[in-house]
Amino acid sequence: MKADTRQDGLPRRHILLASLASLGLTGCGFALRKAPTFAFQTIRLQGSEGTSVARELREALQANGLQVLTSSTAPATQPAQVVLTVLTDQRERVVVGQTAAGQVRELQLRTRFVFRLRGANEKDLILDTELLLERDISFTETAVLSKDAEEAMLYRDMQGDVVQQVLRRLAAVKSL
Repeated sequence: MKADTRQDGLPRRHILLASLASLGLTGCGFALRKAPTFAFQTIRLQGSEGTSVARELREALQANGLQVLTSSTAPATQPAQVVLTVLTDQRERVVVGQTAAGQVRELQLRTRFVFRLRGANEKDLILDTELLLERDISFTETAVLSKDAEEAMLYRDMQGDVVQQVLRRLAAVKSL
């Protein structure tokens, strides 16, 4: 008895199994992350506007099509639909490991960002939210310059993470 095969020599059951497997993968719900959509078009930033995180956040909001107002924009001339207040934006550097001689062996870098979002009618849309990111870094006295560069890179990385997390939280607001 001859197996049921196609002209290219593959059994039909192999083709059927492959097509069923690919059909199962298409229904798993995987999709690439898209640009966020917001329930508002204008946002006022207030609080720590001069920090590097606030500057990157302002640029990211503008890149996503929002009109960003700051303290330099008079509130009476252009009212904002929502107000994002930066309550805390700080960097911390903590020693977490030392040698027996008391020399620093390991550091922990932290970025703490606390914010809230209110509507123009003073309705809380996002209550006080704290984002705390931590990165560990080894430290040696012989490589101080390279460790400083690594520390700056880790802070920039955490800053980008904070901005992306804030954008996702702002996009989660569906109604004002």
